[in-house]
Amino acid sequence: MVQLKMKSMDKILNKKKTRTTHWIPVSAGIIRKGDHILVGRRPEGHSLGGLWEFPGGKIERGENPEQALIRELKEELGIESEIGTLLFAHTHSYGDVNILILFYEVRFWVGEPKANHHVEIEWIKPKELLVRPIPEANAKIMDKIFSVLGEKWPQSV
Repeated sequence: MVQLKMKSMDKILNKKKTRTTHWIPVSAGIIRKGDHILVGRRPEGHSLGGLWEFPGGKIERGENPEQALIRELKEELGIESEIGTLLFAHTHSYGDVNILILFYEVRFWVGEPKANHHVEIEWIKPKELLVRPIPEANAKIMDKIFSVLGEKWPQSV
């Protein structure tokens, strides 16, 4: 019995510590009005403060990605929305925090978007994303973003 307990203790003490990977699933909405897209500037003092992003946010327990995006658009922009197809997905790591971003088309919405969460929101032409400070996760996939928007990716970037 004592020998069995010692073997069990040995396993516990000699077990290598493994770092668990922390993933945050996020839904983001690409909202278009004519040839413009809607982006918002994150508040200073928050993670990624001051950067321009697509509206959306974390998928909460019990939500599917589309439900999360509908909730986030209501909270952030004050609009009711219908979510379209998944355009693409991307993963990115910010140190120990990993995110999975699901980019969805927002088919239509009711209400005028307001900056309830962001410092400001703005309708911009996609090429303006190239000169605005944006999250690293988005900067790395600008070619995909341009592609789903039907925009030509500049060769000089």
